[in-house]
Amino acid sequence: MTTVYALGSNGSGQLGIGHSEDVSIPRNALWEAEPPASITKIAAGGNHSLILSGEGELFWSGDASTGACGSQAPDSRPSQPRFARLKVNSGGNRVDIPGHAGLVAATWEASLFTVLDDQGKNTKLYSCGLGQKGELGQGPLIVRDPKVSQIKDFPPIGTEIVDLSACMSHAVAVLDNGDVYGWGNGRKGQIGSPKANVFSPRKIEDIKFLVKRAACGKDFTCLIGESDDGKLLVIGQDKWEIQSDAPPAVPGWVDIGAGWGNVCILKDNGRILSWGRNDYTQSTPPDGQKASKIAVGSEHGLALLETGDVLAWGWGEHGNCGPISKQENTDTKGQRKIVASSKFLPAGAGILAIGAGCATSWVIIGESEGA
Repeated sequence: MTTVYALGSNGSGQLGIGHSEDVSIPRNALWEAEPPASITKIAAGGNHSLILSGEGELFWSGDASTGACGSQAPDSRPSQPRFARLKVNSGGNRVDIPGHAGLVAATWEASLFTVLDDQGKNTKLYSCGLGQKGELGQGPLIVRDPKVSQIKDFPPIGTEIVDLSACMSHAVAVLDNGDVYGWGNGRKGQIGSPKANVFSPRKIEDIKFLVKRAACGKDFTCLIGESDDGKLLVIGQDKWEIQSDAPPAVPGWVDIGAGWGNVCILKDNGRILSWGRNDYTQSTPPDGQKASKIAVGSEHGLALLETGDVLAWGWGEHGNCGPISKQENTDTKGQRKIVASSKFLPAGAGILAIGAGCATSWVIIGESEGA
C-alpha cells in the first residue's frame, strides 16, 4: 500500500487532508473509501487535485463547483475534504469513468484524462470542468461540462496519445508518431500558429523533430525529442527569456516539467537543468546534488535527491516548500528546505514518487524496491 502526503495551498481542500487550511508540514491524504494500492500520477488545477492510481482509477479533492471533478452530488464538497472517485454522468446516474485511465492533466478549472482501449492504448480523451478559452477541447459551443465527455475525433485513427500536459489555460497531447496537438489559450503562440484560442485539438506544425514529451507553462510550451539527441523547442511568449535561454538540445534527458514561467529537466547523470523565471529561485535547482526524480509546480520545484531527501525550492508562501520562519515571513525568496526524508521512514519503506502543483507539494511513500 502507498501513502500520499501533501503540503501547501489548501483553501479549497485540494490536498484532501480533512480540512481546508494551508499546511507546511506533510500531512497524509484521506480517502472516502479504500485507498489505491499504487499511485501513477498527480495532476493539480488551480483549486482541485487529481490522483491517478496504478489500477487506472481517478480520484479528486478540492473545488468541484467548476465541474473539473466530474459529475458530483450537489453536496459533494465535504466539510472534511478527502479523495473520492471521479464520477461520470451516464444516463442521469453517476458512475465510475468508463474504463482504465492512462494519462491525466489539469488546467486551472478543467481536467483531462485518457482511457485505455481494448488493446491497452490511450486512444480515448475525456475532459470536464470549465474552459472558456477552449480548454475542454470539445468545440466552441462547450465551455463548461461537469458530466465528463469524450473529445470527438481525437486522436486520429491509428495513433495513440503518449503524453498529456496542461497549464493555466491550454493543453497539449503528444502522439506516438511524434506529432503534437494543442488546444485552449493560444494567443501567445503556445499552441502554434495562427495565434488564437483553439476549441478543439489542432496540430502544431513546423516542428523539425519527432516529439516525445511536452511541458506546458503559463504562456509557452516546451517540446522535447528522443533522449539520445534531446532536440528541444519552446513555442509561445518569450517572457523570462524562456525561449531565448533555451538550449537547442538536452541529450540524455530523463524527465521534464514546467512551471508558470520556467522549465526544469532531469538528466541521466542526476543533474537538473533549469531556466526561465527566477525571482524566487524557482529556476535554481540543487547544485552539486544528484536527483532521481523531479516535480515542477507553479512557482516551485521538488527533487528526490540521491541522499533520500526531498528538497523543495522556489516560492513557498503557502507552505509548499516547508515551514516559513519568522525571518522569512511571507518573503520566501531563496527558500530551500527538506520537506521529507527517507531517513525517517520505517524499514522497508521508501519515497516512491513526488509531485507538485499550484503551490502544492506531494510525496508518495510505499514499500521500497528490494524490501
